[in-house]
This record gives sequence, C-alpha cells and structure tokens, in this order.
Amino acid sequence: MAPDAVGAVVRDQQIVAVSRAARAAGVRAGMRRRDAQARCASLILVEHDPARDARRFEPVVRALSELVPVVEVAEAGTVLFGARGPSRWCGGDSALAERVHRLAAGALGELLALVDGIGVGVADGRFAASVAAHRSVHAGQPVLIEAGKDTTAHALASVGVRALVQIAGLPAELTGLLERLGVTRLGELAALPRLDLGERFGPNGIFAHRLASGEDDRHPEVRAPSPDLAVGNEFEEPVLQLGPLVFAARHLADQLYERVAARGEVCTRLLVEAETEHGERSDRQWYLNGGLSAAAMVERVRWQLEGWVNQPGGLSAGVVLLRLTPDEVLPAQGRQLGFWGEASDADEQAARTITRLVGLLGPDAVCVPEWRGGRHPGDRYRWVSATSTDIADRAARVRAVAVSEHPWPGGIAAPSPAWILDPPLAVQVLDADGAAVRVDGRGAVSGAPSTLLLTGASSAVTVADWAGPWPTDEHWWDPARRRRRARFQLLSDRGEAFLVSLEQGSWWLEGRYS
Repeated sequence: MAPDAVGAVVRDQQIVAVSRAARAAGVRAGMRRRDAQARCASLILVEHDPARDARRFEPVVRALSELVPVVEVAEAGTVLFGARGPSRWCGGDSALAERVHRLAAGALGELLALVDGIGVGVADGRFAASVAAHRSVHAGQPVLIEAGKDTTAHALASVGVRALVQIAGLPAELTGLLERLGVTRLGELAALPRLDLGERFGPNGIFAHRLASGEDDRHPEVRAPSPDLAVGNEFEEPVLQLGPLVFAARHLADQLYERVAARGEVCTRLLVEAETEHGERSDRQWYLNGGLSAAAMVERVRWQLEGWVNQPGGLSAGVVLLRLTPDEVLPAQGRQLGFWGEASDADEQAARTITRLVGLLGPDAVCVPEWRGGRHPGDRYRWVSATSTDIADRAARVRAVAVSEHPWPGGIAAPSPAWILDPPLAVQVLDADGAAVRVDGRGAVSGAPSTLLLTGASSAVTVADWAGPWPTDEHWWDPARRRRRARFQLLSDRGEAFLVSLEQGSWWLEGRYS
C-alpha cells in the first residue's frame, strides 16, 4: 500500500484502523464496512492479520527495548513499560515521552505515513496510560496525566465507558447496559456507589469502578505466580532456524498451560526469554487481560522469535535457551461445556489439534475458515492462517454469527449451496426454444430456463423449476473491479439443484446443492 493510500483495516465487517488519508476522507475506526465504503468509494480495505501487524510493529518494540530492559506488549501496536526509572535519567516524564515518540517514529520509517498517528501517554497504570496514548494520537503530541488518584479520575471523567471494553477488555454487555441506563462517561460511573455496582455486575462492576475512580488498574484478584511454574528448554546444539524454536515453544506452552490450569489459574502476563550461545538475549513480556491460552502463548513466542531472528544483521550464533515464565496470574473463572451452540469438548480438542499442527507444519500451512460476509456464498468465508485468529475466542464467533444474520442486498436466498466451485465451470442455460437465456439491465429474463448444458456431461439437464434472477452491480465506482452478475437457482427433473450466474453474456456454474 502506498504511503498516501486511502486504506483501512477491517475485522468482522468493522473498521479497526485507518490511515491518515482515510481519516481525512471521513472514515473512522468502529465504522461498519459498508458505512466506510459509503463515505469513501476509493477506500482500500485490508483484512485484519495479527501476525502481519506484529512483524510490522517489531522494529518499534525493538527500538523501545534499547531504552528499557523489558517491555510489555499487549497487542501489535501497544507497548507498555514502567516509566519511573527511565524518566529519571531522561530528565522527566515529558523528556521521556518525547524520546519515545522519536524512537517510534524512526522505527516506523516510511510506514509512518500510513498510520493514523503515534500516541504516547504517561499516567498511573495501564488503563490511564492507554487512554492518554489514544488522546495523544489526536493531539499530535505526548499526553501526560499527573500522578495521583484524584488527578487520574479527573482526567478520565470525560472518557466514554466503551473504553472499558476497547482498552480494559471488560465485557461489552457491561458497557452496553451502562449506556442503556444513562451512564455514558467514566465520571458518571465513578459517582455511583461501588457496592451497588458490585451487587449488580459482580467483580467486573467493582473493577470498572476502580478504573473510573483512578485507582490501581490491576485486577483485584491478580496474584504473583509460584516460581516453580516456569518452563524452559536448554538446547544441547544451538538452534539456528525458526521452525524448531517454535516447535519447542509449543511443547513449553502446553506444559506451562497445564501447570497453571492445574492450580485453577490463567496466565495474564508471560515473560519470554531467549538467549544465544554468544550471550545475545531477547526478553519480552506479553499481556492479555483475559488470560493466555496455549495457542496464544505459542503465537506470541513466534512473533518475538521471528522479529528477533530476522532483525537487521541477524544473530551471531544459534539459540541455546528458551524459557517461558508466568509473571502474573488470575484465578480461572471456569466455563461450562454445553450441548447446543456453547463451547464443547470437541471445540477444545479441535483447538489443541490445530495448535499441534501449526507447531509441526508451520504457521502458514494450517488454515481455518473465517466469516467475512458477502452476497455470494463463496465470498462469505475465506481461508486464513490459524495463527492470525484466536480459534478459542468464542466471542469472535458469536460476533460473526450476529453480523451474518443481517441481509445483504442482492444476496442469494437461503439455503446456501453445499458445494462451491472455485473457479466456476462454464455452462449454457437455454430456454424452451434452444436460445440462450439473457437478462436485461432492468433484471427482466428473456425466457424461462429450460435446459442446462454442463461441460463434459453426456446429456443435458432438464430444468423443472427455477428462481431468480438476483442481479448485482458490485464496485460500480471502479471500472477495473466492476462486476455485473445475475444469479439463478435451478432445479432439475431429477431433484438436483444448481446455482448459476450470468456475467458478460456467459453462464457459469458456481455451486451445487446437496
């Protein structure tokens, strides 16, 4: 994508990031895909890919790692670290923030023209610092919130309660109900009695009130893990390739996850350490407020090792040590396996199997289907790398199902074909007089489909019934991508059903129904 491109990143039909040019065109994060395209017809959409984002963000993390010993990465694009020590020898919080901004801008290089901006925030705790960083993006300069509970609460008072979901990771149901009750700002939430919130929302309500009140944003149930939970592997022979390192990391992650789970806990912050035989080290903390699954651990270890091994100049020797240490744990909330529509034991087994296959075959060799929406059944799902999505995240699957229930104008009526042909097969659709069936610009059919001629078939298929057409005119604003099609459902006299389409005078077989 060119530096001046009008682009955005889309996930589950929702815009999650925009370029500067896209923001200038009126596109904002949080918009639906259709709304964004309506605002800007030339918008270039890029599918969300955490692995790609991690690779692009690695230079920034590496640059900040030279400033502080260990940085904490919450996700690609967000880095946190304690500012008290670095602030002293940098000359204060303002000087530290300015230096961090320069380091990040220098590490991004030409990519700086693509991102919406660089946000640097200094405040008490993860939550307040993240809010300050978001404000910094729009302000164009670092934002500092003075230390102290009262000053932090005052600075957060005007922030919408949806930040509790976007930044703190609290359930969307909590903020949705708060908004319906008229509580839209953190200041309004902080004014409510904490005990009443606890009675109504449980631990999440109390935690949300703590955040809104500017108090310690560590979860109240966070505890220091037992030192015997750490797992590591000292290689007899130095390892020079990334594949064997990720394979070893998979075994370590499985072992660590089972140890933590056996104690009824989940790991929310993980320290990953790697060392070469020449003493080169890579130490990094990874944070996920809901807890890291074994697959999530492997994914983050792979991101770290990939960036470390492929850094400019590479490594001078092979890796001899790989260690995973839980740095912060929470009591596991537990989950109820269900029979219909809920998480099941089969889901757990499938997730573990996929994780093992990724470790054996590599991150790009294992793919899973991901819903993306579309008018045509073949467009509604796409194959993505198993490492680019959290296969254990049921909330993401629920969001996809909820979005998929909304109709697509011009979409094919249910049910969907059981088989999708990729690429489609050229066929002929004739009327009773043997002439090719045509569809005019108004969607009128020249004649009722009577015969379907399949390529390679010994005899023609007699059409007993049909439905359609469903005309679509996609990307009409872009001559290079414009597609005008009309689709039909055909039922043969032998009970076979087909999905066919007419495009530029040619008929194509796109799917078959079971």
